[in-house]
Amino acid sequence: MPVEERSSRGRLSRRGFLAAVTVLGAASARAAAQGNGYTMPTLAFADPAVQHRLGTLYSTALATLAGRHTIDADPSVYDRAGLLDYPPGTVVRAGGGYPAPQRWTRDAAVNAWSAVSLLAPAVGRNTLWSVVDRGPGGLVVQQDDQWWDQVVWIVAALHHYRVTGDRVFLTRAHETSANTLAARRTSDFDPSYGLFRGPGFMNDGISGYPSPPASAQVHSSFVLDHPGTERLMCLSTNCLYYSALSALADMADALGEPTRAVSLRAEAARLRKAVDRHLWREDAGTYAYFVREDGHVDTSQEGAGLALAVLCGVADARRARLVLDGTHWQPHGIVNVWPHFPRFDDSRPGRHNVMVWPMVHGLYGNAAAGAGRADLFERAVDRLAALVSASDDDFYELYDSVTGAVDGGWQEGGSGRAEHFVSQPDQTWSATAYLRLVNEGLFGLTYTEDAVRLRPCLPPGWGAVSLRGLAYRDMTLDLTLSGGGSRVRACTIDGRPAAPVVPADGTGHHSVDLVLGI
Repeated sequence: MPVEERSSRGRLSRRGFLAAVTVLGAASARAAAQGNGYTMPTLAFADPAVQHRLGTLYSTALATLAGRHTIDADPSVYDRAGLLDYPPGTVVRAGGGYPAPQRWTRDAAVNAWSAVSLLAPAVGRNTLWSVVDRGPGGLVVQQDDQWWDQVVWIVAALHHYRVTGDRVFLTRAHETSANTLAARRTSDFDPSYGLFRGPGFMNDGISGYPSPPASAQVHSSFVLDHPGTERLMCLSTNCLYYSALSALADMADALGEPTRAVSLRAEAARLRKAVDRHLWREDAGTYAYFVREDGHVDTSQEGAGLALAVLCGVADARRARLVLDGTHWQPHGIVNVWPHFPRFDDSRPGRHNVMVWPMVHGLYGNAAAGAGRADLFERAVDRLAALVSASDDDFYELYDSVTGAVDGGWQEGGSGRAEHFVSQPDQTWSATAYLRLVNEGLFGLTYTEDAVRLRPCLPPGWGAVSLRGLAYRDMTLDLTLSGGGSRVRACTIDGRPAAPVVPADGTGHHSVDLVLGI
């Protein structure tokens, strides 16, 4: 099976990855010896069977993240903005099987957003700054050829501020975000549609698209090498732009710029209306995948796009309900794009087509939890846990959606024909997807500038569960859930009745107990 010539994380060659693994492993060992700056909360289900199935995997994901995925950050590579802190002097890598350096915006942002900013704030901050440059106009997310990845950094940066309350970070993140959005507006906004151009969030491989735009005459797996792909207007990417505009508005408000915030929210509202106008399918009760500049709409189901439409608030309550009710599941989970494009099938599934990427599947599980759908959330967690357990507790890059086997899928490459690709082992964003399902899905941790709110989603069959030793700002929290469902029936904090909200200005150790119902 050939190694990708152009990465699903970027355009960096995978040749020589074995040597890189040795280097990264040594760096990880040194960082682990120094502690790495992580808190290590303990997840415990009262039911031993559930603990064996789900609880131990949380510990595995956390240990993997804090250990070999957290690496020494060479300043000449990762500190081009001059903002990394030493100590800790570490960042989170993309995963095993890739050569160094792994300076990829999407991975850095997704991993900080999913877990690192909460569990190791200093490492999360470093990881976010590791993909930022100092341009002529100031701080800006690195301007590489995967421009559509840049705005997820803005979403992750606001999340980092809300988790940590770090106002020095906020000021610099606001500058970075404003400069980055300005560059993207200038280059990628299509005023005739009111949408942003660019491939789908997860689909930098051409196997994620029908033909056209996939072209048999182009001998490359990288999406932009195929004609017209730079002008696609995709659901997932526009949902992230909506969230980025909203995030920048919240940053402006926090920094005392209300007029700017109002303007940004109006821009976000216009984008949301454009998504509904061009991509919502009322007849099917779901969103389409993309629209081309000639007006052709591809009605495939984009897993990340549907998840982000719900998570980012693009879908209103009615649309979110329809999306969650109508999404197609494969036997082993939510896939990248459904159904098979004609050049693929169950025996040769497209790498970015009908395959389960744990990060995409995890986003969908979090969307279900946020909407109070304990049934879908339970299915999402159980299926991801089963995939990882069956692969020796290794969080792989992607899996076959029919068999559940570790598999990299098929994709056109340099040979000019479909090639069988590798599913890389030890993927950071697969591990952080599971951590996020627990932290933000199961326990419902929802951050604002001045508090963390708990909006749990506990499948009734799982029984009572606790998450102990969770660090939040200057506090340590022990959280316990009992009952089942997504409605808080009762809450006590340190034994006293309270709303399920922990103000951010507290200190010390606190116990939060919630009883849930349907």
